Amino acid sequence: MTPVAPRLAKVVEPLIGDLPVRLRAWDGSEAGPVDAPVVVIASPDALRRLLWHPGELGAAQAYVGGEADLPGDLDVTLSTLLAAGRDAGRPSPAACARALRRLAGIARELHLLRLPPSAPVTQARVRGRLHSKARDRDSIHHHYDLSTEFYSRILDPSMAYSCGYYVEPDDTLEQAQHAKLSLVCTKLGLGPGSTLLDVGCGWGSLAIHAARHFGARVVGLTIAAEQQRFVQDRVRAERLEELVEVRLCDYRDAVGTYDAVASIEMGEHVGERNYPAYAGVLARSVRPGGRVLVQQMSRRGRHPGGGPFIESFIAPDMHMRPIGETVALLEEAGLEVRDVHALREHYVRTVAGWLERFEENVEAIAELVGPEMVRVWRLYLVGGAAAFREGRMGVDQILAVRPGDAHGLSWRRDR
Repeated sequence: MTPVAPRLAKVVEPLIGDLPVRLRAWDGSEAGPVDAPVVVIASPDALRRLLWHPGELGAAQAYVGGEADLPGDLDVTLSTLLAAGRDAGRPSPAACARALRRLAGIARELHLLRLPPSAPVTQARVRGRLHSKARDRDSIHHHYDLSTEFYSRILDPSMAYSCGYYVEPDDTLEQAQHAKLSLVCTKLGLGPGSTLLDVGCGWGSLAIHAARHFGARVVGLTIAAEQQRFVQDRVRAERLEELVEVRLCDYRDAVGTYDAVASIEMGEHVGERNYPAYAGVLARSVRPGGRVLVQQMSRRGRHPGGGPFIESFIAPDMHMRPIGETVALLEEAGLEVRDVHALREHYVRTVAGWLERFEENVEAIAELVGPEMVRVWRLYLVGGAAAFREGRMGVDQILAVRPGDAHGLSWRRDR
């Protein structure tokens, strides 16, 4: 039988040019530069996945399921493949169709033309109308209810699952998250007795920080039951019951008016059509003259959900857009945007900190969630860091005020 790897190389090369990696197939055959990063096609099922789901989704399914592997430095291998794709440009539909026919021909000779393998168990399965309350709960459950212990092995002790703020070059992840939380509270003008609504409060990092360090009274909203229980336990342990309340509540059901409103990396999950309603909730929940801070990821071009892997394995139904469009939506909701603070480079370091903790705790994490989820998260963290490093994604803090009264913002902005 003709060796598999050289034949697969001939399928790929018309799309991306000379093979940028060393391709090793399950029959032992190899193709491509000998000193390049290695891509292993360990099982014929990887081809079947690519036939049924050409491109990123099929490749991700094969990697997650162990049918393909990237055994060297994952960041280097992914960066090499992405660079080759960028240099080659987006292939034409005709070129993609020819490649798929060639792949099908190889599969036919190998007797692989049959039903696709089952989706990996870690792939999201959400049903119902897009961004209905029930479907949003299922999407959040898929990502956030793995277990609190799982996330505690990756995040810093504050359990902040969002971009940190690196004030000094040698700051630790914990220092960067503390600085980020203080920066948010300072921008919002919080002080003793201030009231804050934290929309999408996660594991309570901002709510507890605002209460403990700024004396604010905080209501946090989450639709993840495990997060609510965790925050309630933290609040009791720190004796902050009089200052912090966490509600199991969809943002659309928020009630009350507050001195300030924050929403940290939650707006990506509300969906394109629902964003005006989300922005409206932020605007109506703050008093006239009060401040709103939104920290949110941005993205340009195709795949506003982050791409087939992210949308299928990490955050179903997520939607990102260029920062200018988000600013416009907040203004249309009646808010006056006062400042946009770009933090893209800070996310590269934040994810590096998470990845370091992930690898330090990988054996314990595997016992908690299994080897397949380990591969999902390694790909997620490494790919996410690359997306921010290369400018394919950004993250910003947007500070706004509700017109109608004095906002109290300083005339001076030092940084």
